[in-house]
Amino acid sequence: MPDPRALRTLPSVASLLASAAAGGFLRSHPRAVVLGALRDLLGVARAGIGEERVFLSREEWSDRILSMLPGELASREALPMRRVINASGVIVHTNLGRAPLPEEAVAAVVDTARGYSNLEFDLAEGKRSSRLSLVEGMLRARTGAECAHVVNNNAAAVLLCLAGHARGRDVIVSRGELVEIGGSFRIPDIMAESGARLVEVGTTNRTRLSDYENAVTGQTALLLKVRRSNFSIHGFTEEVRTADLARLGERAGIPVMEDQGSGALIDLSPHGIPGAESLRQALSAGPGIVTASGDKLLGGPQAGIILGKEDLVAPLKTHPLSRAVRVDKMCLAALSAVLRLHADERRARERVPVLRMLLEPEGRVRARARRLMRALRASGTVLSLAIERGGTSPGGGALPDIFLPTACVAVSHPRIPEEAMEERLRRGTPPVVARIGKGKVLIDLRTVRDDEVPELAAAVLDAGKND
Repeated sequence: MPDPRALRTLPSVASLLASAAAGGFLRSHPRAVVLGALRDLLGVARAGIGEERVFLSREEWSDRILSMLPGELASREALPMRRVINASGVIVHTNLGRAPLPEEAVAAVVDTARGYSNLEFDLAEGKRSSRLSLVEGMLRARTGAECAHVVNNNAAAVLLCLAGHARGRDVIVSRGELVEIGGSFRIPDIMAESGARLVEVGTTNRTRLSDYENAVTGQTALLLKVRRSNFSIHGFTEEVRTADLARLGERAGIPVMEDQGSGALIDLSPHGIPGAESLRQALSAGPGIVTASGDKLLGGPQAGIILGKEDLVAPLKTHPLSRAVRVDKMCLAALSAVLRLHADERRARERVPVLRMLLEPEGRVRARARRLMRALRASGTVLSLAIERGGTSPGGGALPDIFLPTACVAVSHPRIPEEAMEERLRRGTPPVVARIGKGKVLIDLRTVRDDEVPELAAAVLDAGKND
């Protein structure tokens, strides 16, 4: 309970507004903004009195609150979403926005967003067209699919497919594939929302083709295969290949759907990364529908991609739910630019950031770490610095068994604990997201661009200042 005597020493909002310091900000900011900032700062002071039993004079409180006013106003003016330097080493970092876009996609978004576009207008014929015609042809060409559709994320793609083909009927899926895709969203929940009935077969670690066969009834609408893209099972295991499930579906007259998840357009196994089955490979196994994300290994914007046979995918385009989950012009602009890059595999590996980071040799990552070390040491910093070899995962629900060799700059301060250093980096400008290991802050250079190194060095030095 705050001490009433201490509360009485707090200045009034009116007296703060009448101060010379506030007057300067009133000339450059709307009065309502300055007033709101002062009220919030007074609220913080009031809470501080209750928690810490702080006793200051009214003049001291006024000075303290007014000294905090510039920072409070700056935070209100700043956009809530900010560019972050990802020094965590996690390439497809869901909390940091997943795949960074290639420059070609950024330029396409800017060009489309700054004015009008032919989003749903056929310039040759002078009449209305479908917005999805902008990317459908490229998706078919890159994957070999008969038909393609795009919605705003992969969960929406799965929901639309289940609602369109299995509402009120059964969908058979292995118990070991009832995954949680993040943010507490689970396949069974999405299935329930679609109106389909879940039929679990097999066990967590072993599911056989006969388990699916025995579960088929006249109410079965789909056989569903879900790729375990964010975890793996090892040991005494067995699962049914999509090709075998597709043959069963053909015999039983039941469509097979695969949630492939990662959305890779390139087979990465020749480059030392096994397990990243491409969408073309997934379709060649015979399922009628394949769904995937646009912002994982494809390296594009958030999108849900639906590929497959004409008679299964085309009806989804006119389903009422399709309108509710449709993509906007900026997503389509970015996706079309990324798909254009994928027309040339070598160019895609060089220009799509996710692919470039996945495939970058360890030596180049280490060279970037040495460059950061030189910049830090040249400043005469008190920070202890060392380059350490490490491993990192691609992240984002992709390639759970893959660990990439990487190089980290390990940072420690003689007087600032590693948790405080990590927080300073995270709260700095620009924010730097790193990780902590063995009592040090680890700055992983696999996810840092070459052009970000000078900015990163300045951020580390700023965080290391012993105030």
